[in-house]
Amino acid sequence: MKKLILATLSILMAFPANAASVVASVNGTPITDADVTARVALMNKQGKTSTDNRRVALQNIIDDSVKLAYAQNFNAVPDDETVNTELKKMNLGELSATERAMAQSALRAEIAWQIIVARTILPTVDITDAEIANERAAIARDQGLPIEMTLIRLVDIPADVAAKLTKPTSCDDAMQMARNLGGAPQKFTALQYELAADIRERVATLPRLTWSPVVDRSVFLVCDTKKTEEYGKLDDVIEQNATFKQAMFIADQQLKQLRRKAVVVINDDRYAL
Repeated sequence: MKKLILATLSILMAFPANAASVVASVNGTPITDADVTARVALMNKQGKTSTDNRRVALQNIIDDSVKLAYAQNFNAVPDDETVNTELKKMNLGELSATERAMAQSALRAEIAWQIIVARTILPTVDITDAEIANERAAIARDQGLPIEMTLIRLVDIPADVAAKLTKPTSCDDAMQMARNLGGAPQKFTALQYELAADIRERVATLPRLTWSPVVDRSVFLVCDTKKTEEYGKLDDVIEQNATFKQAMFIADQQLKQLRRKAVVVINDDRYAL
């Protein structure tokens, strides 16, 4: 019996101490439970929380490995100095040795991926007028554009009265129409980004000389719009934003393809993706 026990112990000692903690591997590179714990800690320091943090953390580690392997084909993996310089800017506070190594790995992969996007994807993106219009509409709705808007507002208007409002030929015509229906129209001028969020959302994409739907017994009409000097610079920003969004969409699709080609082995059912 003693010989059997000793033989069993010798077999167990032949395996690495952390073998049982390997929860997955990517192209033969092991990922341990400690790696996942370090990534969760890093996510928490960045304010990235999830109801399934450990699975998300594992997926991030897998993606990092895939990105770095791909970036090597383009000599796009940043050196330690670049990574550490960017890491200092993140102000993550005190990090354990494991957390720091994980942060460096994550940052290295992210920088490498940005280089790949800049070199291979951005130059191929061709933005259409429709995509620029959609980006402008999103900014107008969410933040407001540097556009001066002249508006008419009718408040406390019953739905049946609002239904009688027809398309006016001018701002003065709209004012008179509202008065004829017993309303007290208010005319004012403001920059779009100065409007309250609820008002901006209703008028940002409203066609000129068109009454808005009734909301809280009120309707709006855009009499006129005028671009300010800031607007010219914003056009460049809008095009850049639209181009970047399209590039990141393409990059995400490319990452999914690379992930499918990678040999990913999950050893722990808790981390099944």
